[in-house]
Amino acid sequence: MNITHRPVLLAEAVTALVNGPLIQNQSSTQNMLVIDGTFGRGGHTQALLNQLPASARMISFDKDLDAIAVAQQINDPRLRIVHDSFAQMDQYAAPESVDGILLDLGISSPQVDEAHRGFSFRREGPLDMRMNTNQGLTAAEWLEQAPQEEITHVIKTYGEERFAFQIAKAIVAKREEGLSPQTTTQLASLVAGVVRTREAGQDPATRTFQALRIFINRELEDLELGLKAALKLLKPGARLAVISFHSLEDRIVKQFLQAHAKVEIPRGLPVREKDLPQSVIEIIGRIKPSDEEVAENSRARSAIMRVAEKRLGVVT
Repeated sequence: MNITHRPVLLAEAVTALVNGPLIQNQSSTQNMLVIDGTFGRGGHTQALLNQLPASARMISFDKDLDAIAVAQQINDPRLRIVHDSFAQMDQYAAPESVDGILLDLGISSPQVDEAHRGFSFRREGPLDMRMNTNQGLTAAEWLEQAPQEEITHVIKTYGEERFAFQIAKAIVAKREEGLSPQTTTQLASLVAGVVRTREAGQDPATRTFQALRIFINRELEDLELGLKAALKLLKPGARLAVISFHSLEDRIVKQFLQAHAKVEIPRGLPVREKDLPQSVIEIIGRIKPSDEEVAENSRARSAIMRVAEKRLGVVT
């Protein structure tokens, strides 16, 4: 199978970072550093490298060994590949040393399309779902041992699935029969037998598979840690761009940016406007894919990119 991955909001993400005032004003310096938090199949990384000067450096992270194998084929001395989560990026760069950070969340097309990875309810494969196949429990292993209450919580919280209790109950019932789901289609069929109604065009298993993937890979925890690390690493004037694909991710990004874009002053405190402390970041904008991109790539339809710029003269 010839599997390709089409990066979402490619031109917009590159423009948001490269056209930021910090990179524009120091394009000839020797210490420019840009981070791509999720290499995927390298679309954003390569596009950014094409726009950065020869003296720049770039670090690309990914938890997925298949992605790392692709990344290692790029022959560019400016690029450093790290097999780790972007949540740990502050272990690889100094505070206020980074000129731009891109986080492209979610999963790549190859991860969905390769049946053996276990992400797709449409393809028969082992129920794995791990991005880093070197560590952690597979989804099947977790379902074999997790209490019903925990399974319910995960599916309800990370999948926003209103039938979470019924699905968890059915999974545990199968497990007690010695028939705990081991493959993607077994789980999808089990869920379909419980979820009788669903939005038009959406498979009954969509929300359950999303929930298990997010939980198994600690995606939301990594996002929260990654945002905090990014704020610490960005130079004043540098930009952060985050592309999310569902409401749980986008809500975390939105609330984080809003929390650092405002200044809390205790009520009744006599402070003149010129003496007010400065917020840490400025929110630049919110960008969605064009109709043309969505028509060409249906996986782009739910994407949202939020862009923020770290203010000058602030301490994080």
